[in-house]
Amino acid sequence: MSFGQGGPYGSSQGQTPDWAALADASAQRARRRRWMLIGGGAIATAAVAAIVATAVVSTDGDGAGGDRAGAASTSDLPAAPSETAEPEPSFSEADPLPPPNPKDFISAEDKDTAPLGADTLFPDAKLTMGDRTYSKGPTNRTTNCAGATQGDLGSILASNTCDQVIRATFTRDGTAVTVGVAVFSTEAQALKAKEEARGGLASLSGSGVDTFCRGGTICRRTTNSYGRYVYFTVGGFLDGKDVVKSDKDVFTTGDDVAEFTFRQIHRRGEIQASAAAAAPVDQ
Repeated sequence: MSFGQGGPYGSSQGQTPDWAALADASAQRARRRRWMLIGGGAIATAAVAAIVATAVVSTDGDGAGGDRAGAASTSDLPAAPSETAEPEPSFSEADPLPPPNPKDFISAEDKDTAPLGADTLFPDAKLTMGDRTYSKGPTNRTTNCAGATQGDLGSILASNTCDQVIRATFTRDGTAVTVGVAVFSTEAQALKAKEEARGGLASLSGSGVDTFCRGGTICRRTTNSYGRYVYFTVGGFLDGKDVVKSDKDVFTTGDDVAEFTFRQIHRRGEIQASAAAAAPVDQ
């Protein structure tokens, strides 16, 4: 029986290889190796993630306050520095002394020890109040208080133990005012003399100032007090004319001079109070 050329098993002797079949087989083997590599990589990645997760869980403990494996205890950490308390200022429990009251120093002669005279009360040749300027005329100081007055005022000052009277005259535009400061030992004496005051201050002329407010001429008079001082004014016209209520210049001159005198007395108290406050305290 004849099977033809090549025998029953397909012998390759004398035949060309099937290159297309070989190429397909090689491609299939390459694809299988690639999928095996990809699958192995995924498995390896999953294994590493599982190991990391296990390490994290082991470090954190059981999540309910369990021991932490491989982690430092908070007790092993250095303590945070505590805030240093700044020293607080200490204060004396005693209340600070109030500043001296200037009026206290002009209310009694034992405290009112600064030099006193016409040159301390009225030191300047001009007196300025607002836009008004007055020229200072004659000044006088006397311990004969009655001699610086008219009418009943002299005896009233004497009965209240007046120590001295200091006078000064100021002029402006035909008007003149004399101010007289009567000095007492205490404020109580000064207040009593002020309440009892009658009559008036005698005007002071001289040094280019003619006599005024004498011989029955009607003039304006004022009386006031501060501390142990009572200060009086008498004002009018240098030509001897009587003063009436409409003569504003005379009233303004008298008010300015009286206000200036009050300020000078108060300033005297301020200077002495400041000196007392600055003096060292005996320990």
